[in-house]
Amino acid sequence: MKKNINSFIYNKKVNWCPGCGNFSILKQIKSILSEIGVKKEKIVFVSGIGCSSRLPYYLNTFGIHGIHGRAPSIATGIKLSNPNLSVWIITGDGDGLSIGVNNLLHLFRRNINVNILLFNNKIYGLTKGQYSPTSSFGKKTKYSPLGTIERPFNTLSLALGSGATFVARSIDINTKHLKKMLIESNNHKGTSFLEIYQNCNIFNNGVFSSFSKKKNKSLYLEPNKPLLFGTKCIILNNNKIKIKLYNKYINKKLWIHDIYNINKAFFLSNFFYEKKYKSFPCPFGVIYKKNIYTYDKIFNKKNYNFKKKSLYKILSGKK
Repeated sequence: MKKNINSFIYNKKVNWCPGCGNFSILKQIKSILSEIGVKKEKIVFVSGIGCSSRLPYYLNTFGIHGIHGRAPSIATGIKLSNPNLSVWIITGDGDGLSIGVNNLLHLFRRNINVNILLFNNKIYGLTKGQYSPTSSFGKKTKYSPLGTIERPFNTLSLALGSGATFVARSIDINTKHLKKMLIESNNHKGTSFLEIYQNCNIFNNGVFSSFSKKKNKSLYLEPNKPLLFGTKCIILNNNKIKIKLYNKYINKKLWIHDIYNINKAFFLSNFFYEKKYKSFPCPFGVIYKKNIYTYDKIFNKKNYNFKKKSLYKILSGKK
């Protein structure tokens, strides 16, 4: 049942810089919360540290502003103690992929039924512009005046390699697509991971402009549809990937997107990232999905069975 969006709005001053991409993300989150049919008392937003992690303050739901990088661990405890809650994790490329990366990886492999939103602006915003684990190689900042010499994390490959069962990407300026990906994340049974490219107009302005404003540089994926962008298409033949001008005569060679194919997902994760794929467009949409058991479902089943056994009665002092 669709609810009034105003019931999820908390009248508190939003403490982000004017023009920040976080405003767009917040608006779309509020929008989908009114549509997913979950009471606000059953929704919990958990965050770590960073600009993105202020988000729980701006929603009229339960929320926890946790410590640096530990949002996945806090969210795990919440979900296991009360499996009926809708749990969302808000993190950034600094919070989630530096001190918090270990917590994030174990959440992926356990496949607990929670949603992860990773705001990626490729910089530390809250602490004034240090390079982050996703900053481009050679990025010059006040803290790396000669340019960084670290290779950035490939976030999608990291999630895929850690056993994530839902991996997707969207961007703050495409609100229609962002809303769609938020709903897809919510509907997945298991750990959903949605990377959201978000512009930091103060410390890393325009970091995504090389493709975000050009139709022939962004690839929007649709299940069971060919990979088309602008006037071009992508073909896949014997693990060899090529970009071609689209015409009706190459239909049989077109790469058809299969969200359940892990090998194709790894290829897609390297588009616009690895050197040999730099000429390829940046992919957006559901990269990969897998339907398997969730950790919390098995955990609570075992816990229920344990409580029924006499050993539990003895240990708890119950007769």
